[in-house]
Amino acid sequence: MIKLKNVVGAFDGMSCGQIILNKLNISYENYFAFEIDEYAINVTQDNYPNTKQLGDITKFNFSDLPEQIDFLMGGSPCQTFSVAGDGSGFDGKSGLFWKFVELLQQKKPKFFLFENVVMKNKEWENIISWTLGVSPIKINSKKVSAQNRPRLYWTNIPNVTQPTDRNITLKDILLDKDDKRLIFDIPTQKRLDYAISRSKKGWSKKGFLNINTEKTSCVLATCYKTMKEFIYEYEPNKFRFLDCIELERLQGVPDGYTKCVSKSQRRKMIGNGWNIDTIEHIVSNLTQELIDNAKARNYENSLW
Repeated sequence: MIKLKNVVGAFDGMSCGQIILNKLNISYENYFAFEIDEYAINVTQDNYPNTKQLGDITKFNFSDLPEQIDFLMGGSPCQTFSVAGDGSGFDGKSGLFWKFVELLQQKKPKFFLFENVVMKNKEWENIISWTLGVSPIKINSKKVSAQNRPRLYWTNIPNVTQPTDRNITLKDILLDKDDKRLIFDIPTQKRLDYAISRSKKGWSKKGFLNINTEKTSCVLATCYKTMKEFIYEYEPNKFRFLDCIELERLQGVPDGYTKCVSKSQRRKMIGNGWNIDTIEHIVSNLTQELIDNAKARNYENSLW
């Protein structure tokens, strides 16, 4: 078993980092979490009650953390980096990246992992790479799951490669039981046209998801509003939404992990989380020898 002393989850959300560490049988004495969303905190404490919640990362004195940090993980808000965002980049919510940098500078963890979206502006990506001292690896989680989810990962964990394609499609994550609450009819083209007009982006006129051959689009925090991109044909002229457990499976989250909060909060939280299998692939390169021999980095080239 790999043993860590202190782990920090920045922007910890529902603590996907702990799911990954436990899947890899990596033990840790203390897990410190920075998070302000009460529902995410509830889910974390429901699953990992020993988590030390530290609250708002912008209001915490990092000198109060232990001197030795073995692993720092985080994915700062992506809204103003993303293609769908307002383009404000570091000037918007995504500027919380600099708190991650501040943590790196002050605590000098042995290993770090930073995740974010494929960005609207390549310059933002370059600034992050220059600041962290490593180039990102781009991995689309479609290789290890039933959803398309391209993301960038910056880490000093060595020898990270592309994961092997597991050829997972929607049928592989569906529940066996029929949940009548998720099934609905669209018996006529008129009703389908009405549904399209009611949707901001519209359901695809070329058809709904084929469970045998297709993957879903990226699970987002906003998917709880319409779920329009997570519909498949249940049988002729009958359609079905994915439920919360199936959304958890798209992200590699254990069944029922988010069950202690409402359905809308579950969907939002799942979309905000990490794809577990992708991060597991990256972190699996850690060995006890690497951890024991690692020296804290100085990060002297940082923009800070």
